[in-house]
Amino acid sequence: KEERLLAEAADLGSRLVVFPEASIGGYPCGSSFELAIGARTAKGRDDFRKYHAFAIDVPGPEVERLAEMVRKYKVFLVMGVIEKESYTLYCTVVFFDSQGVFLGKHRKLLPTALERCIPVFDTPIGKIGAAI
Repeated sequence: KEERLLAEAADLGSRLVVFPEASIGGYPCGSSFELAIGARTAKGRDDFRKYHAFAIDVPGPEVERLAEMVRKYKVFLVMGVIEKESYTLYCTVVFFDSQGVFLGKHRKLLPTALERCIPVFDTPIGKIGAAI
């Protein structure tokens, strides 16, 4: 799906294509994974395992695939993903230049407060950053 949307945007002449939060990995809207203070049900653990399985490694094979698509369509890309590092999941934004070079990432670390540090990347089309 992401490649189709990226191709459409490139065909329309877009130079910068931005996808929403959790485009890859999904967003479990309203799910608590059946967590209560000090306990999680078996179903909640199973639901979290399934969600974790859809998260990606950054860097990793999915990031390489995004880089390939960017090289193909020659656009700058900002993509929201669910990133896994061990058993921890992060809402992350990944950045690519139009040659498919991975510029970096930004993790949502303070989801309930103002973010204090947002990375900004200088590109030929201007500065690119994202708040999640």
